[in-house]
Amino acid sequence: MYRKILTICLSVWVINVQALDVKLSPDREFVEVIHKNKLIKIQRIQDQDHKLEGGFAKTSRKCPPFCIQPMDAGENVKTIGQIEIFDFMENELLDGEGLIIDARTPAWWKRGTIPGSVNIPFTVFSLDVDDPQLIDMMKVLGARRRGDVGGFSRAMEEFGLMGGKQKNDEWDFTSAKKLILWCNGMWCGQSPRAIQGLLELGYPAEKILYYRGGMQVWQSLGLTVIVPDM
Repeated sequence: MYRKILTICLSVWVINVQALDVKLSPDREFVEVIHKNKLIKIQRIQDQDHKLEGGFAKTSRKCPPFCIQPMDAGENVKTIGQIEIFDFMENELLDGEGLIIDARTPAWWKRGTIPGSVNIPFTVFSLDVDDPQLIDMMKVLGARRRGDVGGFSRAMEEFGLMGGKQKNDEWDFTSAKKLILWCNGMWCGQSPRAIQGLLELGYPAEKILYYRGGMQVWQSLGLTVIVPDM
């Protein structure tokens, strides 16, 4: 359904929109995503004299807690940039097979977010495995809570049989979505902490992507930011 909406909208844009001077990439002027049932166009600010202002223009913050983060957020977790996010938006996100997670606290989320993102604060990922909030969150991600599993079945799974690589004692990640997690940028530890929490729960690393640039780099490139109340 979303793909059909996007195709119609793109057809209208091809007819009516003048080419942009500042593109996302040589062959892509904009990307469209569904954000809270609204079609949002992501493009760059066209004013080439525009300068970043406010908190994300700062180059210095006290460390700790605002320390420069490693390039890798976890073993076998891939770190990505903006182009990979655009591709993800047009594929996994559009097809319902992926989620983009703003792992910041709600106070940051309310100031503005990347279109198409859902806010799941990093603190949720470290809750007790029986916490209802964690269980509800894992359902959103496509993970299924397991009941009692027989010893023989677990033994087979640990050998890699019966889809065992996607399962552990608590969770079945067979249908889990592919995720992009991000926060405020290279100095922000919120999404790395969320990723560590997911890995500790057993979430497959190959289904997790880390956007290290976060909101600071997103804004520095003049990309569309949406206030959640919109």
